[in-house]
Amino acid sequence: MTDGPRSDVGRWGGNPWQPPTTPSPEPEPEPDTRSRRGGRSFWARCCACCSCRNGTDGDWGSEPHGDGGSRGRGSRSGSRRPDSRGSDSRRPGSRTGGVNAAGDGTVREGMLVVTGVDLLSARSDQNRREHHTDEFEYDELIIRRGQPFHMVLHFSRPYESSDHVALELVIGNNPEVGKGTHVIIPVGKGGSGGWKAQVTKASGQNLNLRVHTSPNAIIGKFQFTVRTRSEAGEFQLPFDPHNEIYILFNPWCPEDIVYVDHEDWRQEYVLNESGRIYYGTEAQIGERTWNYGQFDHGVLDACLYILDRRGMPYGGRGDPVSVSRVISAMVNSLDDNGVLIGNWSGDYSRGTNPSAWVGSVEILLSYLRTGYSVPYGQCWVFAGVTTTVLRCLGLATRTVTNFNSAHDTDTSLTMDIYFDENMKPLEHLNHDSVWNFHVWNDCWMKRPDLPSGFDGWQVVDATPQETSSGIFCCGPCSVESIKNGLVYMKYDTPFIFAEVNSDKVYWQRQDDGSFKIVYVEEKAIGTLIITKAVGSNMRDDVTHIYKHPEGSEAERKAVETAAAHGSKPNVYASRDSAEDVAVQVEAQDAVMGQDLEVCVVLSNRGGSPRTVKLHLYLSVTFYTGVTGPVFKESKKEVVLAPGATDRVSMPVAYKEYRPQLVDQGSMLLNVSGHVKESGQVLAKQHTFRLRTPDLSLTLLGAAVVGQECEVQIVFKNPLPVTLTNVVFRLEGSGLQRPKILNVGDIGGNETVTLHQKFVPVRPGPRQLIASLDSPQLSQVHGVIQVDVAPAPGGGGFFSDAGGDSGSGETIPMASRGGA
Repeated sequence: MTDGPRSDVGRWGGNPWQPPTTPSPEPEPEPDTRSRRGGRSFWARCCACCSCRNGTDGDWGSEPHGDGGSRGRGSRSGSRRPDSRGSDSRRPGSRTGGVNAAGDGTVREGMLVVTGVDLLSARSDQNRREHHTDEFEYDELIIRRGQPFHMVLHFSRPYESSDHVALELVIGNNPEVGKGTHVIIPVGKGGSGGWKAQVTKASGQNLNLRVHTSPNAIIGKFQFTVRTRSEAGEFQLPFDPHNEIYILFNPWCPEDIVYVDHEDWRQEYVLNESGRIYYGTEAQIGERTWNYGQFDHGVLDACLYILDRRGMPYGGRGDPVSVSRVISAMVNSLDDNGVLIGNWSGDYSRGTNPSAWVGSVEILLSYLRTGYSVPYGQCWVFAGVTTTVLRCLGLATRTVTNFNSAHDTDTSLTMDIYFDENMKPLEHLNHDSVWNFHVWNDCWMKRPDLPSGFDGWQVVDATPQETSSGIFCCGPCSVESIKNGLVYMKYDTPFIFAEVNSDKVYWQRQDDGSFKIVYVEEKAIGTLIITKAVGSNMRDDVTHIYKHPEGSEAERKAVETAAAHGSKPNVYASRDSAEDVAVQVEAQDAVMGQDLEVCVVLSNRGGSPRTVKLHLYLSVTFYTGVTGPVFKESKKEVVLAPGATDRVSMPVAYKEYRPQLVDQGSMLLNVSGHVKESGQVLAKQHTFRLRTPDLSLTLLGAAVVGQECEVQIVFKNPLPVTLTNVVFRLEGSGLQRPKILNVGDIGGNETVTLHQKFVPVRPGPRQLIASLDSPQLSQVHGVIQVDVAPAPGGGGFFSDAGGDSGSGETIPMASRGGA
């Protein structure tokens, strides 16, 4: 854990923003050293019809700056920070009144003075609805690139055909037309790169415009201003923070490379504010609801702040490949003081247990507010936050779980497990590991940087496992390249391929000290890859898009093609195969706090009797494959007749495993054996988890926007021991800002009931999510769907009254009950 931001300047060493010792509201802009009178005039540069005017018309100075930084405001849009841009007269917004050609603020009679701008930015207005941004809890205009929007300019006099009007959008510390950070749009003249503005109506002193944005535009928050020119002189509208415009990627636009040609996919992967994240094991799949909250107030600013914090050049922010790669680096804290600190130690006393989070909002707002990395995250937290950020920026994104996910540390593209002569694991050589599950993200985009055929889903993984080009990031990597073992395709295909489709190779040390492959499990890695289904809470099996059917010729070819590019290209040359005894582990429904039993099934598929010496070793394990010491073992000799099957069981009492428990309540059964007659070596690893109870949530009464309603939370402690320092978390987009509830201790096998009130702020179907955490028990959560009716008179409102993620609240239990 770090105590504060380091001095890392980010991937781009020359970026203008440096991590502060004490986080400041906004980075200082670089000074503008360009001459105010140098070069051609503004109108000569942007409008050909004005280029013939003589120099006496003057210039309006250098191109305006915009501090595109979106660094945090904790307040609502109606309570804005002071303008920190000083008195630099070369910046829009630095003047208190309009600007004429002489720059002295004098407004001459007949000048076309802009008295106001209406960006039609209200959530109920046409712009927000047509751009699918009406759920954002912001008052500013939020649009998606490549799609027109409307605005109304108000003038001091009627607009005439001889008048010239130009719109300007600027972002960044050094805006340049050539880099797309300074956009000039002459009204009615046509623009460049897809930008243009057309008059749709001129009525009195109002001018209605339809503005087209480029499908390749930079994403971010732009400053907006208007310039006019008439025979009486030139005028520039002062910058107004109320007129800032957010531009996002647009999966609804066919010209945008993030375009998605399925409306139900867009509804799920861009607009859905909650989802399911899967964990556990393939045989015991657990699921939890996650509040992505991409439209909550402050989250969009946090997402743009992440790009600023990395020092990503503004000119590169129109490329989703670059943006998603930066996000994969910045969601973890390594290298760059990013959003989340990873912790797999089991000690979370200096932060939050990763299992206790119920959504991304609290995490992102904390990072925006303080500038410090948030403790702690594990893979599903990194993936949940990444889904929030990419959906917020406009990329279709989903959270994906891979069961039996390999972590290849030596680029062999195989999972290598080493044993001594007696098949006892050689832990000092076993650096590769197999995670019970691993969670990452798929995002949808075209890949113009790759050959054709690799568009579509791309893997992005923000969990810091291995470095990529010296940085802890991963992806985007084409799923199609993973499926076919094309590990030379960028980015990070070898590592991801090994996670889903490598073989588990068992090596035994020989008498001469060399190692020999004694067993290869070809179906042990990437056994199931799932995500939440579109439009429902069902599971969607997406294994087939990552890999060919197990055992098929295409799948074997992909694996061996990939292995040929690894560090052990001849790994398959020394394989032996004389196997007629099969071993299988039966999955048991093990419940936290209760006794359990593990069972191994041996089958003789040959025509001769077989004698098997079997060893069972049971240990607790973190979900990352890191195991504790063996706490129970069993040895048995089994004689199998031809075609016979036998079961070997090992009972485990709660008092035996309780002192050993670690995160996730998972256990690892190692099975090894030796067939006396044939010399066949048996090897099997089986992971299972102890199931935890759910929280029961009940809504007490109808939910209406702006009206207080109540939820009841019921929990029964499954353990015969007291849970200490119990903390509940409650969160739901449009319902409840992140809230922490401290409830003290809960006795062994005790039932408690809590009541919480909240005020919905947005109508429609919503998810209210809760979790419980204590040192003795974690991974406890629950969810309820809340159908919120519109307020009488319609609309919604924004309020922070529903909760404060910055502090906890001590809550008395409404009732307690025994077992």
